[in-house]
Amino acid sequence: MKEIKELKNGIKFLYKESKNTPRTTLCLNFSLNQEEEIPGLYAVMTRLFMQGTTNRTAEQLAKELDEYAIELICELKSDYLSFKFICLNEDFDKALEIVTDVIKNTTFDDYKKEITKYEGEIQVAMDSPRTKALEAFYKNIYANHPYGSTETIILENLEKITKEDIVNAYKAIRNNSRKVVTVVGDIQNLTGVETSFGDLEESSKEVVIFHKSPLVETKIIEQTKENLNQAHIIKGWLVPNYANRKEYASLMLLNVILGASGLSSRLFCELRDKKGLAYVVRSTYEAALSAANFHIYIATEPKNIETALAGFKEEIDKIKSELVPAKELADAKSNLFGKWAFSLETNQRQASMYGHYGTLHLGFDFLEDAKREIQTITPEDLRECANKYFTDEDYVLSVLKP
Repeated sequence: MKEIKELKNGIKFLYKESKNTPRTTLCLNFSLNQEEEIPGLYAVMTRLFMQGTTNRTAEQLAKELDEYAIELICELKSDYLSFKFICLNEDFDKALEIVTDVIKNTTFDDYKKEITKYEGEIQVAMDSPRTKALEAFYKNIYANHPYGSTETIILENLEKITKEDIVNAYKAIRNNSRKVVTVVGDIQNLTGVETSFGDLEESSKEVVIFHKSPLVETKIIEQTKENLNQAHIIKGWLVPNYANRKEYASLMLLNVILGASGLSSRLFCELRDKKGLAYVVRSTYEAALSAANFHIYIATEPKNIETALAGFKEEIDKIKSELVPAKELADAKSNLFGKWAFSLETNQRQASMYGHYGTLHLGFDFLEDAKREIQTITPEDLRECANKYFTDEDYVLSVLKP
């Protein structure tokens, strides 16, 4: 049973009853309706929410959360800032009181220490060859767009961030954002949600889309790194996101067929099993509010780089020229629906899912709508979509090799 209402300040509030479950999840999301002024500003801000409020030091906050076995998560997503807690049903009001304190009273005092820690973490992360190759891919496919603020760009700008920047950024988010609350669990009294969040700044009716210009060129980025025993290759295209429901459904299925279904995917069977080219090979379709990309990734021996790229092209050309067999398409649909069902078995994942689609203004029932659209997709739809977007030009290729 789902109940949807609006708080007095326009915040959309969804409660889904999950009978006889011991733990409840609450999510409160703020859409990012303005670009950050300094790359990394939102990330530093998000890290500081667990570092103390005017009522609790970081140590007191950690101790209280541990005492009540409350998991409190503050996350920065591509399109929104998210506060989430998971708690025992009987501790819901306590968890609500703590997250409200964090949302309303964070001091942001330890920003210099957090910036130093963040710098170190980025440097460590960039030692990963796959991360380094992906970073170059995202920086180029989302060039001149908020999604393109990658680790190296953030690293170059962290020292510019001041406490005033952080405070002003958070104030701007609170003043100009679509706000959505979702709760999934077995709670009898939810009046505390209105009490806690009803006095937040008015919720915006819409979310802002930062339009991404289409790729009009092929970008090839080659990097080298010492002491590598394999090459990392990512090839990808800009593709439609949620706005085009039919093409979104087709791309979800193309992803399953090509590389997201593990042992049964075409890339795995052809490039790893038959040709022995890959340690790892997969495809990924990443949709967000303002843009989306579809990419293929392979880790292979350096001598096999050209062979692997030829293998990419062969599999893409095949799906562009030959109709996907009916059974393979049916299996892809079953695989996708099975993954979704498995991923939504917990209250936490359900609350996150409802919050995600609600915040992006796609509707709390977006997933059900997507399932219905996916059921209608034909082999001809897949071929048309592949030909439209998996072009031999206007793509980004990132290669990291010894």
